[in-house]
Amino acid sequence: MSDTVPVRVPKVTMAAVDATFLGWLVGDGTRVRELQPIYAIATDKVEVEVESPAAGVLRHGEVETDADYPVGTQVGVIEAG
Repeated sequence: MSDTVPVRVPKVTMAAVDATFLGWLVGDGTRVRELQPIYAIATDKVEVEVESPAAGVLRHGEVETDADYPVGTQVGVIEAG
């Protein structure tokens, strides 16, 4: 069994408590590099592409596009190795 690294909604501004999930930039099951942009989010002040926290295979979580999620919410995992 491989190790997994959680993919979470980051705090992109000091005031941010949640973010709108805009969509995945890479498909489920795709091998990604560490720091590769993998999904996009928006707050009331900024829109950003979120980078992969590790290299491995991305597995999407059950998140909806254009839905709001609190900072720290797990939206997927990276299967490392």
